[in-house]
Formats: sequence, C-alpha cells, structure tokens
Amino acid sequence: MDTMEENKRKFEGDKRDQVIVYSKAIKAGKRIYYLDVKRNRKDDLFLAITESKKKVNGDDAQVSFEKHKIFLYKEDFEKFKEGFEEVINFINQNMSSAEGGLDDSSSLEAPNRFEIDFG
Repeated sequence: MDTMEENKRKFEGDKRDQVIVYSKAIKAGKRIYYLDVKRNRKDDLFLAITESKKKVNGDDAQVSFEKHKIFLYKEDFEKFKEGFEEVINFINQNMSSAEGGLDDSSSLEAPNRFEIDFG
C-alpha cells in the first residue's frame, strides 16, 4: 500500500476496533476496490468490500474520496458467490461484440465461469 489514501486508511483504523488481517487493493480506473478480511471482537473473520472513488472538488482542486462499503459474513459466502457468478455469466453472455464480449460464433449454451474461492 503506497498511495496517500491507503496510508490514510492504515492510520484511521476502524472505529469498531476491527483488525484487518489481510487486504487486497484492486485499481480500476478512477476507482479502487479494497477487499479486507477483518477480525471482529468475537474473533470471527468477515469480508469488508470498499469502493473508493477519487473526487476533485471546486476551483481549488481539493481532493476527497467517496466510499461505499459492503460487509460480507462467512455464513453468506456461498450464496454471494453463486449470485455473483450468475450475474457475471449473464453479463458475459449478453454483451455485444462491440463491447468486447462474446463474438457471434460463441455459444450462449456454454457460459463463462468466474471462480471465487472464499475457502
């Protein structure tokens, strides 16, 4: 972690005293997605997904970050994984060739798989 925002995240900490035990940052254009495995006070692990988007405000070019968080708990991993794979497959099957999806010779009967291992 080497950006200003990542350093800010390290020092702010979570107000609920949750500890990050593993973190993965995914840079995607103007957004960064953080996949943080956290441990709560009861010693349970869960996944916190944060979308962070850099915003430049006003004439003084003041930079801020807009954040959205989702918390995913172990008991929901399998259902989330199944739903996520289903929507990714739907998108891949229904994108036009111009959008970089499947070409006309591809069969919609053989869906692409997106594997997530929460194991």
